[in-house]
Amino acid sequence: MAIRTELVVPREKPLTTPSDIEPDVVKKNAGAMDALLACVFSLEVETESSHWHMSGSRLRDYHWLLDDHGDRLFAMTDAFAERARKLGVTTIRSIAHIGRLRRISDDGADYATAADMLSEVHENEKAVVLAMCRTRSLCDNRRDLAIASTLEDFINEAQWRSWFSF
Repeated sequence: MAIRTELVVPREKPLTTPSDIEPDVVKKNAGAMDALLACVFSLEVETESSHWHMSGSRLRDYHWLLDDHGDRLFAMTDAFAERARKLGVTTIRSIAHIGRLRRISDDGADYATAADMLSEVHENEKAVVLAMCRTRSLCDNRRDLAIASTLEDFINEAQWRSWFSF
């Protein structure tokens, strides 16, 4: 007799969370947040990869800088995903989903200099700042002040990371 080892989790109906925000607006805001979340996840992975592959005379400085940036980016992802769930919608579910939604690029080179890695992280950080500003404006106009105010703090932090990676 075979022993069943996989975990079986029953599927439940999606959570319907009451909100003072109209359902179509929730859906639009969640879509904008998902695209932003995909970019932040991509930047976090790129930052961690640069952290792991950094070399040269400034290794220690760059290694710790990128480690801190990666931690801060990862913390942002949780805030974005939890906001979607608070509104009763789902969010990103897979690496493939992130790949479909992200709007920042990576070169995926086998080797890059420290300067090249920092430059690419810096450029993508600037792109994420612009995406956060657009999303913040959209959500503010649609009366989702919780997302808008959260993004204000993250924009400030992202500009700080961009300045340091420059």
